[in-house]
Amino acid sequence: MKKTTILFTFILFVWSFTTLSAQSKFEKEKTEISKMLDDFNIAAAKADFTAYFNFYADESTFIGTDATEVWDKKAFMVWAKPYFDKKKTWNFTSLKRNIYFSKDGKLAWFDELLDTQMKICRGSGVVEKISGVWKVKQYVLSVTVPNEIVDKVVVEKTKIEDVLIEKLRSE
Repeated sequence: MKKTTILFTFILFVWSFTTLSAQSKFEKEKTEISKMLDDFNIAAAKADFTAYFNFYADESTFIGTDATEVWDKKAFMVWAKPYFDKKKTWNFTSLKRNIYFSKDGKLAWFDELLDTQMKICRGSGVVEKISGVWKVKQYVLSVTVPNEIVDKVVVEKTKIEDVLIEKLRSE
């Protein structure tokens, strides 16, 4: 009985140590990703085109607030360049951020509420550690709509989006 208790205690000790070790590793990664996302937003606010787009992986995707906005990195760079050149970019500040990890820790995904010129928006995406650096693989920007005014927003966008719905259905 004593040997079983000692063995069980040893197994619990090893298991708790590896669990704590994995959690602290993810805490370090969370800090790295959070800093990267803050720096990503700062680069946009400063209209630093090169720094901003260096945060994206080469094969990344940006999905904007308009239903037609789905760009690969190169297309997004072309679209954004005039805004960066005129120093008329966006200034987003994270209000609340959640970061989650794949079991192997090589991929992470996040969602955050952002303070923006459009009021509260949601940024979400996927990041991957590439050559030791976290890079944005996909970024999705959404405008939040309070439940109390959803019906009013639907009325406002119906005329525009009905045309797009028919176009998408016919493709």
